[in-house]
Amino acid sequence: MKTTEENAIKIAKLMEDGKGENVVLLDVSELNSWTDYFVIVTVNSSAHWQGLYKDIKDFIKDTDLEIHLTNKKRPDGNDWNLIDLGPIVIHLMSETAREFYDLEKLWHAGRVIEFNQRSKNPESV
Repeated sequence: MKTTEENAIKIAKLMEDGKGENVVLLDVSELNSWTDYFVIVTVNSSAHWQGLYKDIKDFIKDTDLEIHLTNKKRPDGNDWNLIDLGPIVIHLMSETAREFYDLEKLWHAGRVIEFNQRSKNPESV
């Protein structure tokens, strides 16, 4: 069985593989009691969100994770979609929402986990 951190890293990589932009993985386990990791991703459309959501559902079939909740921050669902897997919470956000809510700044005390991001090696893009 994979650890929660291993699953969070795999999800972050999955989001990058699905063309999610500026994927950030934060360990927030020391800051709250309700989750351990945030995966924060910028998406460019509702179709993009739906594709990444399908990828997440396919991934968790082989894990002990399950979707507890999905929540849309706006009625049209295009700005911020939250997927709660218990120990991992995934935030799929439009660029506008991501800049406005600035979760990385809000949760600045969390530990950023490096996971072979595309941005670290521009030649691999």
